[in-house]
Order: sequence, then C-alpha cells, then structure tokens
Amino acid sequence: MLNAEKLKKSIASINPTAFIFYALIAWFVVAFLIYPNINIYYEIFFKGGKFSFEAAEKLLSSERAMRSLYNSFILAVSLVFTVNIVGVTLVLISEYFDIKGAKVLRLGYFTTLIYSGVVLVSGYKFVYGENGFITKLLASLFPSFDTTWFHGYWAVLFVMTFACTSNHVLFLSNAIRKIDFQTVEAAKNMGASTFYILWRVVLPVLKPTMFALTILIFLTGLAATSAPLILGGREFQTITPMILTFSNSMSSRDLAALLALILGLATLILLTIMIRFERKGNFMSVSKVKSELVKQKINNKLGNIAAHVLAYFLFLIYLIPVVLIVVFSFTDAHSISTATLDWNSFSLSNYIQVFSNMSAFKPYLVSIVYAAAASVTVVALALAASRILHKFNNKWTFALEYALLIPWMLPSTLIAIGLIVTFNTPRLIIGNSILVGTVWMLFLAYVIVHIPFTLRMVKASFFSLDSNLEDAAKNLGAKSFYTFRKVLLPIILPSTLAVLALNFNGILADYDLTVFLYHPLYQPLGIVIKNSTDAQALADTKALTLVYSVVLMFMSGITLYFVYGKKSRL
Repeated sequence: MLNAEKLKKSIASINPTAFIFYALIAWFVVAFLIYPNINIYYEIFFKGGKFSFEAAEKLLSSERAMRSLYNSFILAVSLVFTVNIVGVTLVLISEYFDIKGAKVLRLGYFTTLIYSGVVLVSGYKFVYGENGFITKLLASLFPSFDTTWFHGYWAVLFVMTFACTSNHVLFLSNAIRKIDFQTVEAAKNMGASTFYILWRVVLPVLKPTMFALTILIFLTGLAATSAPLILGGREFQTITPMILTFSNSMSSRDLAALLALILGLATLILLTIMIRFERKGNFMSVSKVKSELVKQKINNKLGNIAAHVLAYFLFLIYLIPVVLIVVFSFTDAHSISTATLDWNSFSLSNYIQVFSNMSAFKPYLVSIVYAAAASVTVVALALAASRILHKFNNKWTFALEYALLIPWMLPSTLIAIGLIVTFNTPRLIIGNSILVGTVWMLFLAYVIVHIPFTLRMVKASFFSLDSNLEDAAKNLGAKSFYTFRKVLLPIILPSTLAVLALNFNGILADYDLTVFLYHPLYQPLGIVIKNSTDAQALADTKALTLVYSVVLMFMSGITLYFVYGKKSRL
C-alpha cells in the first residue's frame, strides 16, 4: 500500500510534458524492440495459430539452406584464426617491436577504420576481381593466369581477414601499451629470448582482450553479408545472403526468420560465454608502479629483415585498394572498365557529375538524410532515456535499460526480419499501419540498431556529472527541463556530438541492414555501391561509385580525427 502511494506521488510530481515523453519511450520500446522479436517466434512456430515444426522441417530439407549454415560456421571458425594472426601481427609490428617507419605503417593498417563493409569489399573486388588492376597486371605477366580467380571461399576469407582487424588496431594496441615494461625487462635479465618473452609474458596479459575480439570475429563471420554476397558466388553462400533470398518471397519468409533466429541464438550463446569468462578471469597486474613499454629490438638479423618485409607487405595489402580507389576516381569510364592508367584520362568530371547532377547525387542525398535523421533521433532517445536512468533508480528504469540493450544481443539480420514479418500487415500497436515498403522502415531500423552503443556512451556522460550542479539549479528555482537544457546538456554535449558523428558515419554506407529494408525508389549509397560490383554494371556507374567511396572515406577520416585524433596518438 505504501509503495502504491509513493508511486502515485512520484507520477503526480512528473511534469505532464515529461510524462508524455516517458510514455512515448515506453511505447517505442514495446512496439519496436520487444514486440517484433517476440512475434518472430510466433510466426515461425505458430503460423496459422497452431504449433508446428514445419519451418524447421523445411529448413532441414533445404540443401541450400543447410549448406549456407555450414559455410557460415566454416567462415567464422576460419576468421578466428586468420584475423587474430594478422591482427596480432599488426599490433606487434606497430606497437611492440622496433620497426622502421612504424608510424607510416600504422596509417596503412588504420585504413579499415575509414572504409568498411560494402565499400571495402567493392574496393577489393575492383583491385582483385576479373577486371581488377592487380588481376590485369598478373595476367600480363603470366598469360595463363586465370582472371576469374578471386571468388568463392578463399576470396571471402582473404577480404574479411584484412577487413576485420580494425578492433585489433584499436583495442589490442591500447592493451599492449599498458603492459608493464619492468616485467619484460626482468624476463630479459633472466636470459629469456625475445620469442619466449612474447609468448609467456606479453601475450598472456592480452588474453582478456584477445578473447573478446575472438568472440566478435566469430560473430562477424557468422553474420557476414557484403563479402559472401559480392565475392562468394554460387559455390559459397552463407546465412545472411540466404536469409535475404528467402525474405524476398512470402512463401519462404518463415525459413528466413528461422535462419535469422539461429543466428540470434548463436550470438546470445557466444555473448553469454564471453561474459562468464570475463567474470571468472583475474587479470590484475602484480606491479604497483608501471613503467611505459619500450619498443623491443629484434636482435636476430634474419628475423629483423623478415619482420620488416612482412610489415611492409601487409602495409601494401591494406593500402593498395585505397590508393587505387582514389586514383581511378579521377579517371574516365574506359580506364575504369579496362583497369588501365593514362595521364590523358585524368579529370574532375566524375566529381563534377556527382555534385552537379541530381540523379547522380540522389543516392548520396538519400543516405545523408537517413543518416542525419536517424543519428539525431537515436541521440535524442538516448538522452531522454539516460536522463530517466540518471534521475530514477527502480525496477522500471532497470527494465528500461535492459530493453534498450536488446539490439546489442541480436544480429541486425534478425532485427530486420522481425520488422518485416511483424509490420507487413496492419498492427494495432502502430495505429493499424503497414510499415513494410515505406521509407520509415529503414529509418526505424537504423535507430534501433544504434540505440545500445549510443545509450552506453551518453549514459556514461550523464553519470560522470556532478550531482551538486543539478541541486544548485533546483535550489535557485530552475525547473527540471530548464536545468537539463541550460546546465547538464552543455557539459555532455561534446561527447554526445562525437557519438552522433560516429553513428552518422556508420549509417552513411550501411549495406547489411539496408539491403533488407530500403525503399526501391530511394536507394542509399550502400545499395548503389553493391550494385556497381555486378558484372552487368555500366562503367559510368562504377566511376560514380568510386567517387562515392572516396567522399565516404574522406568524411570518415575527418570524423575519426575529431573524435579520436586529438585524444590519442596514431
């Protein structure tokens, strides 16, 4: 009874406008985060109102579907080994060993931070594909060289291996910088070799970061979309492209939903394992006073030469696609289609066409509008939710926080299929409207998938605020919204704008989520860039796509500089 009275008083004290806002947040959570993900189970196992395993039976009897599951797990396991080997090598080259030109090498290794996803895959296909620059070069040197070599499992594995090292160069680099140099020196004074120190002293300290990265790599391989779709061919189809194929037909949407559900269950299981491992682990440093790590020289002459050769070889692999994309973006359609360079073909005509021709600029404009609208909306939602979490501490705010983190536990594929299956018919919860086939569908999906990251970052800013500021404003007679707008928001604004910029960049060239939900009349950049990789794509289209890619890389680079550049060294 007492709790009920407290609840009534608490509700009565809330401003009517704030109460409406809280109600809207609750509606959004129920309608778009909880309902679609519950409804997908109903559509799979209770289709027609009766419990049935028909979808599972259809899946088991579908050779293509089972092969796609097998291929996805093979790719995920393979990437765990290849990405970790390459990623650890990059970090050791740039942070641990004394390699000449390490700062320049680091810039090359960081290129995956400014272009990723469909842009990166299309870039690698442009370089190594049937009509690619490197393929043409190899064919001219070796007349019997097979120009169709770059496709299937090995092509997908190669591209994703070098595409997925971004987290290593960010997080593992930070981890290795925190190693206590005194332990390395102590091991060296005891006569330990360079390899022994690396294996028994350095790598064990990196164990928790390595484990987290391994889980992320496995999940990335399992849910891969762009690389298998563009490079896999018919012989190497994975789960997500197969889900896309099934989702385009009403008769097989239950199969798409079941495949997406399997992907979601795998994600939840792996995240659970990671959380339990981190809780059991004890990775505290035994040193009370840490000294900064000094780069280690490789005393063995042959080993030193091999390390330098490997470092610059990897540098070329990372840099060549970026350089060729930029160079060929200034050439004409003939040079691009034939992968040849001629001084007379260089001009600014491709850039002029993109920014002066509305039909050429439209995909870019569509992506900008989507990215801006979704980024602002998700930041506003995160601000409101963080304000609630900061101001109140009860079971409802606890439930709200966990509900807003739901998209973090589910692959974007499952979220997309849940929205398609749920909102392709009128639903009372959204006013008996149909969202499938509208521009709102993709907008909502962008907001949903970016909520967890945005909430965590904004919430961290809120909880770092000095509570005395708000108390002082309240004592001076300021209302709650005025205090938030004039006192709290200006303090957290820089970090909030940084999150907004990162979200904007992430949405701008998105393909994996976009391909399921985009409106055919408003194709975003990700779709246009992927379409340009098809064999039947016109040379003029490919030229414009290169310009899109260069502009996206430039914008990503600028954003990363302002978000990270002034706070951390390259």
